[in-house]
Amino acid sequence: MGLMEIYKSGIAEGSLKPDSAQAEVMAKLSQLSDHLNANPPTKPNLIDRFFGKTVSIPKGIYLVGEVGRGKTMLMDMFYASITAWPKQRNHFHAFMQNVHAARTRLGGDHVIENIASEIASTAKLICLDEMQVSDIADAMIIGRLYDALQKRGVVVVTTANLRPDQLYRDGLNRDLFLPFIARIEATMDVISLAAARDYRLGRVRARETYLHPISEKTTAAFHALWQDLTDSAKGEPDKLTVLGRPLLIPRSAHACAYFGFVDLCEQPLGPPDFLAIAQNFTTVFLNGLPKLKPHQRNETKRFILMIDTFYDQKTRLVILADVPPEEIIATSQHGFEFARTLSRLKEMQSSSWWGTSFTET
Repeated sequence: MGLMEIYKSGIAEGSLKPDSAQAEVMAKLSQLSDHLNANPPTKPNLIDRFFGKTVSIPKGIYLVGEVGRGKTMLMDMFYASITAWPKQRNHFHAFMQNVHAARTRLGGDHVIENIASEIASTAKLICLDEMQVSDIADAMIIGRLYDALQKRGVVVVTTANLRPDQLYRDGLNRDLFLPFIARIEATMDVISLAAARDYRLGRVRARETYLHPISEKTTAAFHALWQDLTDSAKGEPDKLTVLGRPLLIPRSAHACAYFGFVDLCEQPLGPPDFLAIAQNFTTVFLNGLPKLKPHQRNETKRFILMIDTFYDQKTRLVILADVPPEEIIATSQHGFEFARTLSRLKEMQSSSWWGTSFTET
């Protein structure tokens, strides 16, 4: 049974919901699946290897769309349908971590070529979930690695929340990254998934997103929300570059970022940091928000600034706290500022903030 038939069967059985935008994308993925299964990869001959000639391969697919529209599900169905090609499926950040580890292990003047050869020896199809280039080290490597994989006949299919020309936007030395963007657009079919519904938001319908006090029950609920909004992903460490310095993300998956209070409010962060988080992640999980004491002036100011920034950027926020919102800060502290923050914090927990699909049945 071909991929399109599998997809239609899922709709008929009720395991998938009809979605015209998803169906259009599935038609493209099905075409590539049929082609790959009908044309197993071939090894380059000795002459091609000597002259470094690129192996002829079909275009890959760059699937772009907003969070929760089903990109990962569609790519995973495509991946499962491929039987004739050796393949590998990774989250993009996990893939790049493996590449950095291989750089350290292999070393040498031709390390990128050697990494590509190692990858191509076991996989001729690579599926990468959530391509997002925010780190200069990744930006300087991925273009060269992609070209080296292309020469070895590796097809790449990836999902992303941003179009190719928006990758690594405002990044340091971005001009050096632009040839890779052009290469993507020349060698991959850029397909938009314009589904209207964020399917993940329906999973948090009628559930609290500000949880208190911290207990076994609320902690379990907090982690259950993470599971539902990330398709049960554990999450991987991530790193943004802000004004030339690293900003560490303890865990990230499916446009969600997970922080402890200490990570965001007890570190010397400022407006550019919170803005970078908001621009790269649609949902932020904040674990361990305490009742702020009078001597915690810096932490209090950062918390207020963080909420203001996330509010302005329409960021969704899930919080596990010691106390209800009204008790985070003593009323005598930051009176006017906190009144505004409290109002915004409550609005950010509303169903309208999370989107109309939040209340769908």
